[in-house]
Amino acid sequence: MAKLKNKKNPVATLPRGGYLVQSPEGYIQFGSPPETIKDTMNLPESVPQIFVLPRKLFNWQKGINLSDLEFPVYYNYFIKKKKTTIICTRSQAGRLMLALQEALFGPKELYIAQDIHSSSPEISPPNLRNELNYYRGKMRFRDVLSLNLFKNNRFSLGEVTIAINDNNDFDVFFGGKQAACVPGSIEYKARYNIGQRLPEPYRPPLFGVTCLGPSHGFDPEENTSGFIIWLNHSGIMIDPPIDSTEWLEASNVNPKLVDSIILTHCHADHDAGTLQKILEEGKVTVYTTKTVMRSFLKKYSSLTNEPVSYLVRLFDFRPIYIGNPIYIHGGEFSFFYTLHSIPTIGFTLKFQNQSFVYSSDHQADPAVQKELLANRVITRERYEEFSNFPWESKVVYHESGIPPLHTPVDYLNTLPEKLKEKTVVYHIAKKDFPKDTSLRLATFGIENTLYFKTKAPSYEITYLILGVLKHLDFIDSLPMEKAQEFVTIIEAEKFSKGELIIKKGTPGNKFYIIYSGNVVINDEQFIGKKIFGTYEYFGEIALLTGKPRTADVTAETDVRAYTIEKDKFLSFVYGTDFEKTLRRLVANRSSDTWNILVSSPFSQFMTSYQKTWLESILVPRDLKGKGTLVAVGKPFTEIYIIRRGLVKVSKQGREVATLRRGDFIGDMQRVHLNKPAAFTVTYNRSLSLFAISKTDAVDFIEGNPGLAMKLSYDF
Repeated sequence: MAKLKNKKNPVATLPRGGYLVQSPEGYIQFGSPPETIKDTMNLPESVPQIFVLPRKLFNWQKGINLSDLEFPVYYNYFIKKKKTTIICTRSQAGRLMLALQEALFGPKELYIAQDIHSSSPEISPPNLRNELNYYRGKMRFRDVLSLNLFKNNRFSLGEVTIAINDNNDFDVFFGGKQAACVPGSIEYKARYNIGQRLPEPYRPPLFGVTCLGPSHGFDPEENTSGFIIWLNHSGIMIDPPIDSTEWLEASNVNPKLVDSIILTHCHADHDAGTLQKILEEGKVTVYTTKTVMRSFLKKYSSLTNEPVSYLVRLFDFRPIYIGNPIYIHGGEFSFFYTLHSIPTIGFTLKFQNQSFVYSSDHQADPAVQKELLANRVITRERYEEFSNFPWESKVVYHESGIPPLHTPVDYLNTLPEKLKEKTVVYHIAKKDFPKDTSLRLATFGIENTLYFKTKAPSYEITYLILGVLKHLDFIDSLPMEKAQEFVTIIEAEKFSKGELIIKKGTPGNKFYIIYSGNVVINDEQFIGKKIFGTYEYFGEIALLTGKPRTADVTAETDVRAYTIEKDKFLSFVYGTDFEKTLRRLVANRSSDTWNILVSSPFSQFMTSYQKTWLESILVPRDLKGKGTLVAVGKPFTEIYIIRRGLVKVSKQGREVATLRRGDFIGDMQRVHLNKPAAFTVTYNRSLSLFAISKTDAVDFIEGNPGLAMKLSYDF
């Protein structure tokens, strides 16, 4: 909890980021990262009513919204019966209003017919506009917000004046006297429960559900809602909570095991972690309706200030259609629109001999639905749809919360005992869950994963093998017959924790791909530990060069791997782009390349897999004398990493930075979008570099789109 300062220093740093100033006009919060309302709810004056937007509304390196005001606005309006005062620049005001439109009221224009497949003309789209208008009632922006703009970089409210100074920080004055200076740049600090860390890396089941957060956005005690469905040993994240990747890593679950997202709607307690997940390693697939996706893109385009056309390049979008099944990792999903304040989808899932339903946010109280039918908010057809909720599913994941937006838990507690016994209640604070009931409360933590007794499909092992192949960086260049060959040449092997897998100096006889667990590449010249994990590979150098093994490789945990014998491996890669990649990696890989990447200020944003990929595309380049590497307004032909030497960065004729060993020279996003340089880079003496061609840089970013914004300097 934030500790409020005395009058001499009225600024408190909030645990999740942002600042709170105790002023004569009440609390003023500067910046609002996700879930900071959980930091302020229990303070003496509760949630602030005055918010100042930070310099940047979105942090690309963390993948989070720094102006997440949905829940404070709701809290002040519905609980305090007050407006929320927002202070910002004119450009920020327009962006914020676009984002809040999607979250508070839903899209201005709805085309639900686009969510019905042309092959199913018998399915009638629901009239969501009626339902959204019912929840909106007479509420308008002017009822919930007071939007105030800085004029000449100053704004006054009663006895308080806030001014933007020359450093883009905020000077705060009480009665004309300066009381505080608040940073304009907001840092975000992850804060979440992790439960129990597994002693060994997690191995996903055939079918299971892991709760990432059982509660809602107003609960300061528990993680906010989100869960993972495990199908065929792969993960699908439903409404990723904020910091879910860090939570997975802290729980000893490799985030790469989750390669898909189902986004149900665009409230902050359901979509706040979606871009975070998208910006991770590799490209994820996002499943939702076109309506929800359009809302998501509008919301985050306004917050990030990036065009929709750029955001859609960061992930693969797979539209789902209401009433038409879609198959994800072997499971049959069928989606439906729920009764909520913005467009929201729930779904049923069938897999082998098991079935599951997720209500999503939904008002399931029959009394409310009857009232809506009587008042012609919903049609008879829609009422029948709600009445025929698939309670027959073997497990029911049902949300609950505060009416009228959510299903009251009292209603769920009136269900027949047989239904209650298989119903897991989700999206509810523990304190609000009934004590005497056969309903089950969703339980957070990887150790509390709900496992389904499932009949294994005949294709289980083949699906596993192809899943490993799908995650390797060379898959796109392989023809289908190579995928078939891959299945026939690999062998499954297990190694115990501490076991020596490869001994330095011995002949190379196998190529290794890790399915689960971690290995350590032991080389005394490496800075820190070089650890490889799920879907990473090793052992290729000795096979391609015929030279002895160059390092010891030890199992840091229990390891399951797929191996390929030398002759089969050489035959498999011969003539492929993968062979070219590996040979470049063999030529470039050394303790120097690895140590440079590890020492880079951007290493915190890259996985070992991404560093290995970069190693394979580095080309040594030595320059003498002085010269210009990058010129403002000119297209990038290469990206560079400094090995030795210094370079100067200038913008508009003014020197703004000095870069040195490990620093990147270039802008990955501009290379990705084929935009010219926004700065000039020069050197005055001999310089040693690694160069990355524009083609290789684009391929790298296409495979790891989330890094484009992270590998950029803010000069």
